[in-house]
Amino acid sequence: MSLRGQHALLTGASMGIGESIARQLAQAGANLTLISRSEDKLATLTNNLQTQHPNLIIKYRAVDVGNFEQVDAAIESSVQEPGNIDILINNPLPHLKIADIQTMVSTNVNGLMYVTYSVLNHGMMERKAGTILNVTSVTGLEVPPFPGEAVYHSNKAAQEAFTNSLRNELVGTNIKVLALRPGVVATNFHSQRVGHDKELYDSFIEGYEPLVAKDIADAALYMLNQPANVSIKALDVVPSAQRSLNVFDREWNKR
Repeated sequence: MSLRGQHALLTGASMGIGESIARQLAQAGANLTLISRSEDKLATLTNNLQTQHPNLIIKYRAVDVGNFEQVDAAIESSVQEPGNIDILINNPLPHLKIADIQTMVSTNVNGLMYVTYSVLNHGMMERKAGTILNVTSVTGLEVPPFPGEAVYHSNKAAQEAFTNSLRNELVGTNIKVLALRPGVVATNFHSQRVGHDKELYDSFIEGYEPLVAKDIADAALYMLNQPANVSIKALDVVPSAQRSLNVFDREWNKR
């Protein structure tokens, strides 16, 4: 499936994995609507991408995905130009400094559902065609090895459940519902999740090479580029040394 000329809406687009996916989508010729909390970062990224790809329509909406009214208004305005949303990529990461449980749940669970509901009801369901790609995590399927991960793990498990249930509920349409599950990625987000403890984070990635944001973006593009009759329902993308969530081959780079 060619992405050229399609309209992709991407949440969590202002940094890390979201930014990398946005760059890959623009390179593939997709028009973009970028959503995140950080207006400054969104504006900088949008201007950069528009300069690199002057023939594309690239815009942003700074919203809190945990607020449905903001989400719905942003999506309603985004379908005016360049038109209906063909691809939704849910990458709902909370702001790195947020420790409050309610905010994390609102972002990762409510936000995912709000954006999906709004996109479906602003044209995708009427056309009965499109792709929804939810960026979840391998931690949605296995218990994480770190203390203090219960909320994050439960959020990701909820995203998995929502993705699988939504796929069933969209029987009778040509809407694909996909899950992309990253493993260990070298971003600030991982270091924040281990409690701002640099020593703990360094020991966690010692002996192997973690993925980078572009690896996840490449995987997303691979899933999105499949023909209409092929769905990669779920794809785990992890460092080769990550045998499971808790088992790492820390001699991997020494051979």
